[in-house]
Amino acid sequence: MVRDTASHLHIRKRLLTLFALIVLLMIALVVRLGYIQFVLADELTEKAWDQWNRTITARSSRGNIYDRHGRLMAGSATVETVVALPPQIEDPRFTARALAPVLQMSENRIYELITQKRAAVYVKRKVEEEVAREVRILNLPGITFTQETKRFYPNGTLLSQLLGFVGMDQGWGGLEIYFEEDLKGRDGSIVFPTDNLGRAIPGTHRFVPPKEGRDLYLTIDETIQFIVERELSRAMLEYNPNRVMALVVNPQTGELLAAASKPDFNPNNYNDYDKQYWRLYPITDTFEPGSTFKLITLAAAVEENLYRANEGFFCPGHATISGYTIRCWTADRGGHGSINFLEAVLSSCNPAFIVLGERLGAQKLFEYIRAFGFGSKTGIEYPGESSGLIFRPAQVGPLELATTSFGQGVSVTPLQQVMAISAIANGGYLLRPRLVKEMREADGQTVRESQREVIRQVISRDTAEKVALIMEEVVLEGSGVNAGVEGYRIAGKTGTAQKVGPGGVYVPGEYILSFIGFAPVDNPQVLIYVAVDGARRGPQWGSQVSAPLFQAMMKDILSYLEIPPAKPIGEEELRLVKVPALIGLSINEAGALLDMAGLILKPVGFEGMIVEQTPKAGAEVPLHTSILVYLEDLWPEGDSGVVLMPDLLGMTIKDAGEVLARLGLRMEPSGSGIAVEQDPAPGVGIRKGRAVKVSFSSPLQ
Repeated sequence: MVRDTASHLHIRKRLLTLFALIVLLMIALVVRLGYIQFVLADELTEKAWDQWNRTITARSSRGNIYDRHGRLMAGSATVETVVALPPQIEDPRFTARALAPVLQMSENRIYELITQKRAAVYVKRKVEEEVAREVRILNLPGITFTQETKRFYPNGTLLSQLLGFVGMDQGWGGLEIYFEEDLKGRDGSIVFPTDNLGRAIPGTHRFVPPKEGRDLYLTIDETIQFIVERELSRAMLEYNPNRVMALVVNPQTGELLAAASKPDFNPNNYNDYDKQYWRLYPITDTFEPGSTFKLITLAAAVEENLYRANEGFFCPGHATISGYTIRCWTADRGGHGSINFLEAVLSSCNPAFIVLGERLGAQKLFEYIRAFGFGSKTGIEYPGESSGLIFRPAQVGPLELATTSFGQGVSVTPLQQVMAISAIANGGYLLRPRLVKEMREADGQTVRESQREVIRQVISRDTAEKVALIMEEVVLEGSGVNAGVEGYRIAGKTGTAQKVGPGGVYVPGEYILSFIGFAPVDNPQVLIYVAVDGARRGPQWGSQVSAPLFQAMMKDILSYLEIPPAKPIGEEELRLVKVPALIGLSINEAGALLDMAGLILKPVGFEGMIVEQTPKAGAEVPLHTSILVYLEDLWPEGDSGVVLMPDLLGMTIKDAGEVLARLGLRMEPSGSGIAVEQDPAPGVGIRKGRAVKVSFSSPLQ
């Protein structure tokens, strides 16, 4: 009996223990179920969704880029991408073999793609419409399409360096990459459920639409951009330089109206061009400014009451600083001699500006240089802007002070120069440059609108007006005569800076020829900077090369903007000048004489002294007339029946015909505009009486 009782107690304990375990297990299961239901629900649902469904990305439409008037500069077109759904492909080898010739891909590469263990894979993206049609005709199981957008640039090379370009999925340069987050939008998707074998369930596709990118409205004016690029293209043909560049800005608002450099590229097929042509040099690269920088020294001296226009000055053609001799550009002629400071400014005399720099002193001069924005970025919304390089205070000795005062030894961007001279044009205010006028959503709602932004006041309005009037005198009577536009008040300054090579050594015979100026003087609306880098044809003077380029651009821009002239066009008295005697002079000597006369030098030949000129010395001609000069190497010694073939490239039909006629040759022209090809080539000996084939073309027309 006792044994039975003990046995029952043992059984009851075991049952209670088992019951407790079962209860604990049930509690654990309930807790686990609750954890799954309330804590892991979203995660597990997402995983289940991923297992049941397949997703193909639907790319968003990239925002458009327009000029200030709403003209399209960069847009997006819908194209199709070939997509493979590997689980649905019945015969991968046959599919690869069928697609290869249509997609112009190797059969093995397609086979590798469509046999991946993935729900969907791109086979070829952004195919042409004809290709997509041929793929559809094949009707291959597991091969489908998704829509994407492809960037296009309707104007080809126009504004290419500023716009940049788009690669397969994102911007790779210019504004396209700078505003990538705004332009790209948000991708959508095509979602469809599949069975356990990964096959799509018919009629169950779901489309999640993408969000379109924002549109940019630039401050750029397409017409002004065209005018600028047309003249830069002409300069490339005429002077055969390494590169040319220009910026146009409204100095009152800081808005860029045009920005370009050449050689450039076509963003529709950017890979066909050298990568160095992708950069917009006036923003990304720095140069020694040369004489255009003298305006900063002048403005500082006027503001500090250290410049007196009628004060006498003697220029011997050089200045000696700390044992170094610094030459004036008139050194070969013994200098300017006795002049006053206004005449020194008009003729861009280096020794006179050295004196102004010494009067200011290093600390004061460099305070103004930094106040004008040099040595720091302007803050423009464009990638790769350079800050330039100016001397630190500890580096400035007498020699550095002297060279800086006339624009040598410092490195600045053209954009910095444009904004600094804009401060002179607008009454003394340094502005932040503006490229984007507005940013809008795809539905037209404006989300951002830029405003004029003043960084600081650099000089007084009185000083700015005085310097502007001096700059006007430079164009009327000084080195900038060839920049004048009939009827308009133009202010400007020339620049001729010798190029600096590796190790800081100046490159013999290579210059950056520039001009900067604005109009009208009494209410500046347009400011232009233009530079020719490393011209291999023509004179090496900013006044002879860049000033006429400036004039051509400014004339058409003022007309396009309908800015009225100060005097009615054609009612001004025709200003005639006498052609100086140039025979027996070098190209540099002739250039200096024609420069001050307001005439343009057109050399014919390669080296030596001038032996002939057209028009003849003493003839009275209008301002800006081209003077052809013939060099002695055109007529080789020992054979009077042979002449050396000149370089005609860049000449007009009239000039080329006149040159060939003078040399006893006949011209067989084709086309119109500027000479772009010739046969025989320059430098070849040719007998008189022979015909010369010359092809002409009009840039951007």
